[in-house]
Amino acid sequence: MNPLKNVSVIRKLVQLGAFLLLVYGSTLGTFYLADKLSGALPALSCAFDMNGADICALIPFQHQMDHRLGPVISEGGEILQGLLPTLITLGTFLIFFVVLNKAFCGWICPLGTFQELLQIAGQKLGLRRSESLAPGVVQRMRPVKWAILGLLVFGFPLLTGLGYLNHDLGDPYCRICPSRLLTTLANGDTSELVVDTASTTTLILSLIADFLFGLMVALALTLRQPFCRVCPMLALHAVFRKLGLLRLVKQASPRCGKCGLCAKACPMDIREIHTEMEKRDVTFEDCTLCGRCVEFCPDRGVLQLKYAGIPLFRADPHYFKQRKKVQGAWEKGNLRALLAAKKPRRESGS
Repeated sequence: MNPLKNVSVIRKLVQLGAFLLLVYGSTLGTFYLADKLSGALPALSCAFDMNGADICALIPFQHQMDHRLGPVISEGGEILQGLLPTLITLGTFLIFFVVLNKAFCGWICPLGTFQELLQIAGQKLGLRRSESLAPGVVQRMRPVKWAILGLLVFGFPLLTGLGYLNHDLGDPYCRICPSRLLTTLANGDTSELVVDTASTTTLILSLIADFLFGLMVALALTLRQPFCRVCPMLALHAVFRKLGLLRLVKQASPRCGKCGLCAKACPMDIREIHTEMEKRDVTFEDCTLCGRCVEFCPDRGVLQLKYAGIPLFRADPHYFKQRKKVQGAWEKGNLRALLAAKKPRRESGS
């Protein structure tokens, strides 16, 4: 199979290019690129990374709750005046979101790319992988991203601005975000990987941050996209997913209820792709529009990625057979299999 016709290969190339731009943007371009051109892009590339070419939308949301909306409310000011910066940030986010929809997560996000690279490393090392989580575990995890978005991105910062919480909780999500550690470490900056003893709050938050980053790295070696499942950016995307031009569309067939290959291919364990038989738009809240479900659907045209109603990529039985063959060869090639293949030769030689 020609690699340039393999959607997963194309996606990996896009992800690596985006990682270089978003994490090392000012090094590749100029300071203008980092500071001015894309200062409000809705990307999960951290503002703590001084070489980055953009800034995470979750950062201004927290600061605006803490430093603008909260004080305006507590002082009895005009609510619209306090909300205006947040509305501007949201508007900027939506401009780019309409273009990409949730494909930002599956094709652009540096943290998502990092987790996929770790998953590849784990596979090549021959580690025992958990392809899918149990349905009950998936259902229990799904509300977590909403809780993080509501409490850490908007709730605690607003309460801080109102004067109910101490200032260290003005940007609580930033203080535990794995992307903050990833992007700074990727630039050789270890200052964020620290236990902050300035106060009890910062101590707890820094310990959570270090633990969460380490847990993500360990889990990503054997589990697909562990942090993506609870990421507040995924929740923010889910709110506006009906506005995006890129959609995952399904034209269910009688065979859909028996196959289930799309659900097995999904890195986010969205089993509803397999069971949904009525809706055409199946861009579910946890979907990252990576396209793997379309790749591994054996029925022509049942699953499609459409942009503004125009098909970009659709399920095809010929593509499926080639893709499945390539995937099988890829999974066989790992360190454990290599060592197992060499062991009988040594024993027979002795």
